[in-house]
Amino acid sequence: MATSGKIGVTTENIFPVIKKFLYSDHEIFLRELVANAVDATQKMKALAASGEFNVELGELSVRIELNEADRTLKIIDNGIGMTAEEVDKYINQIAFSSAGEFLEKYKDQLSSIIGHFGLGFYSAFMVAEKVTIETLSWKEGAKAVKWSCDGSPEYDMEDCEKSDRGTVITLYIAEDEKEFAQKSRIESLLNKYCKFMPVPVIFGKEQEWKDGKYVDTNKDNVINKVEPLWARKPADLKDEDYNEFYKALYPMADEPLFHIHLNVDYPFNLTGILYFPKIKNNVEISRNKIQLYCNQMFVTDSVDNIVPDFLTLLHGVIDSPDIPLNVSRSYLQSDANVKKISTYITKKVADRLDEIFRNERQQLEEKWDNLKLFIEYGMLSDEKFCDRAMKFCLLKNTEGKYFSIEDYKKAIEGEQTDKDKKTVFLYATDVEGQYTFIEAAKNRGYDVLLLDCQLDSHFVNLLEAKVENTRFARVDSDSIDNLIPKEDRVKPEMSEKEQEDLSTIFKAVLPKDNEYHVHADNLGADAAPILITQSEFMRRYREMSAMGGGMNFYGEMPAMYNITVNMENPLVARIMEAASSHKEDLAAFAGDNEMLRQITDLALLANGMLKGKDLSDFIARSSKVVEDAYLK
Repeated sequence: MATSGKIGVTTENIFPVIKKFLYSDHEIFLRELVANAVDATQKMKALAASGEFNVELGELSVRIELNEADRTLKIIDNGIGMTAEEVDKYINQIAFSSAGEFLEKYKDQLSSIIGHFGLGFYSAFMVAEKVTIETLSWKEGAKAVKWSCDGSPEYDMEDCEKSDRGTVITLYIAEDEKEFAQKSRIESLLNKYCKFMPVPVIFGKEQEWKDGKYVDTNKDNVINKVEPLWARKPADLKDEDYNEFYKALYPMADEPLFHIHLNVDYPFNLTGILYFPKIKNNVEISRNKIQLYCNQMFVTDSVDNIVPDFLTLLHGVIDSPDIPLNVSRSYLQSDANVKKISTYITKKVADRLDEIFRNERQQLEEKWDNLKLFIEYGMLSDEKFCDRAMKFCLLKNTEGKYFSIEDYKKAIEGEQTDKDKKTVFLYATDVEGQYTFIEAAKNRGYDVLLLDCQLDSHFVNLLEAKVENTRFARVDSDSIDNLIPKEDRVKPEMSEKEQEDLSTIFKAVLPKDNEYHVHADNLGADAAPILITQSEFMRRYREMSAMGGGMNFYGEMPAMYNITVNMENPLVARIMEAASSHKEDLAAFAGDNEMLRQITDLALLANGMLKGKDLSDFIARSSKVVEDAYLK
């Protein structure tokens, strides 16, 4: 019997609410309709397995049929179907008083709404000007029914001639949404959202190349794998299987370093595979590569609300029906389950790294350079992970040897403990650029770490706080004797006026775009006349500021360099002796003294600070010195 009526909503029109508040992305409609069809098919399997349905099931699949000319799209399943009463209950009765009241009432539990109010089905009206449902229930004696609606609250429902169990939903695509009547668009959406659905999803026929073009074959084009790798038992899989799956997910990516297979059923359900990628020296470009699924249906690749920030650098898949989603299944909500899942994933990642450290140390060392950015980011951003990582985090020295933090401290504390009983971790960030300073340290029997990661300025701060009685110093931040002072050293005795004169002389020949602190020291007659360094404190905090460490005022300050004048060097002694007779104008004296300019330029050159005209003048001056030496 044919009937007509109004959909059970008291708002004038539900559809603007769906579009504006619940489904901001129109392409979601296809995912929702296919998901409903899969649910209906899975329920049919359950009925057969329980013995409630003992007739031949037939082929269980979901078919997508597109007629581009007519702009019609059909989603066809042979699942449980619906009776007229069920259509009236699940499709017609969307009972809420108003859009505002509805959203306010359910803002904290939107995850439970989708299966109760049929809103997944109503996403069809985002792209369709008319939708019909033809359905026949699995129940004995059921009659087929057809439901149709043109996007207004009015609907029509009548008997129809459908003879096979299941449901056919037909969308008449609107003119302004005609992109969804294109085969390529539908194919891309099915590949995005449905490629791992647990029921075969069929779209057209497989094609082959024939007579210069692609033609359909007789074989159905099944777009999904019903049993994805993460749903299988780890014992049944090999490393090759995991690597092939990774290539399927990320065709252009390098081979991953390691993987973790997640599988837990209490106190929540979670499966998945996470991969450690080769992370380049940039945190941001590596994010949002984890795909979130709900019962094998793709939800999102923005998982920053479900895993700690540093874990968003991992790649792979997480699948859980227990992650609360809002009504459009597109945005994660914060609740106790999310926190439990986040904690679990963090623990599994730490466990896996610890296992590799203990059982596959050589493999960890071989891959450490591509992994350390991830580890450091995790240690800096997650306290619990940091505590675990202190055991398996590696340090690499300038000779390419790897140590655990504990082992490294034990290895150097005999030689590299200063007069205050602090073990000093010397480090370099550029082996080539800091070669002279590294060699000076090695000549004293010291070891130098290589810390060339973009997070290392923050990381050394963390290690200083975590490792007792330690201090980190970049190898070029002072003279080697000052970096690891063994005893109180005798400083040159100078009056305040003599110190001011020394500063005036050397600042006169230094580049004007930086700030300098000139001071005298006794470095030995054979040591360089001038040593240019940057304060460990100031340089480190400037770098942290550049990385967004919340210390922007350091980044706004000019670069500050320490100019250490070696008063025991013979050249410095000669310069200072000559300066003593030019007290009336020390700046003019400095500008005319070629020896002063030469030793200053050499120090600048060693630090990569000699540029432009100053560099050209230095080269010309050096050439003249060489000529004079050989032509005399």
